[in-house]
Amino acid sequence: MLKVVIIGYGEMFTNLIAGTLDANCQIVGILRSEMVKYNPIQRKLKDIFNPSLDYNYIKSYNLPEIHSNGVNTKKFKNALLKLNPDIILVGSWGEKISKEIYDIPKIATINAHPSLLPKYRGPNPYYWVIKNQEDVTGITFHLIDDNIDTGAILAQEEIKIFPSDTGKSLKERTVLTARGVVCELLKDLSEDIIIPLQQREDKASYYSHPDEYELDFNKSAEENSATIRAIYPWDEAYFYCYDGEYSETSLCADPQGLEISDNNTKFTEPGTVVGINENQKQISVLCGNNRVLTMHIEHCKKYDRPFTKNYIRREIQIGKTI
Repeated sequence: MLKVVIIGYGEMFTNLIAGTLDANCQIVGILRSEMVKYNPIQRKLKDIFNPSLDYNYIKSYNLPEIHSNGVNTKKFKNALLKLNPDIILVGSWGEKISKEIYDIPKIATINAHPSLLPKYRGPNPYYWVIKNQEDVTGITFHLIDDNIDTGAILAQEEIKIFPSDTGKSLKERTVLTARGVVCELLKDLSEDIIIPLQQREDKASYYSHPDEYELDFNKSAEENSATIRAIYPWDEAYFYCYDGEYSETSLCADPQGLEISDNNTKFTEPGTVVGINENQKQISVLCGNNRVLTMHIEHCKKYDRPFTKNYIRREIQIGKTI
């Protein structure tokens, strides 16, 4: 029976735990991000009064926790040496793991990355694959090495991207797929030798954290729809509506209920409002490819949101360019 240590947070982390248990492996240690994020007193109070889903999940299976404030600390290293794991699994983690640590397991330290490596290395590929209007993504389990997401591949599975997918829905399907893939991978590692497949650098791409999600109606309706869906649930795509010469209001677009249609109006300039549904807080805007994007909008400022209908009635008219 393989002995496994699991590091991480969130849905990928809990699904790696589930997949490891499905494979009948022994989880000998867990390191969750809250061990690093909070000091011991803060963490203990949080675990009592506002426990996270990660904490509840760990406790429901009575899994042993490793108490360390980082993966590259002497305390964590000593814990690993004592536990003598066959494998370390990593599912979402902010620190770069040092060679001194990732070399400790008898078999390997393995990362779960939510893309088809070598494409979309880096953080939050859920956002980037939707933003770039890809048709397919995936989950990759790879060896950890000295660089970011460059280690040899042990297992990989494709995941279809649907036209209605948001970052949230794609992530939910990806982590569930990861559960099945890690289960089969651990079974294979316990029974046989897997030959790691080196990544092709000529096929590699790297994307950093998303930092720009302002809509641009000079672009196509499909590109703007992709931006709106991709950033959800981490943030909201937005645009500015000019109220006058010296005044503008920022408005956010909801990924639910997006529609793209042909332009059957007399308008031709991108950014022109061609339809309004005040009660539904919807507007339809002509985009650069002469197609219309219909979206539900709200004030970006949360305390102004109850007044969105009034704003639409007062400031947005058919034929206005935003």
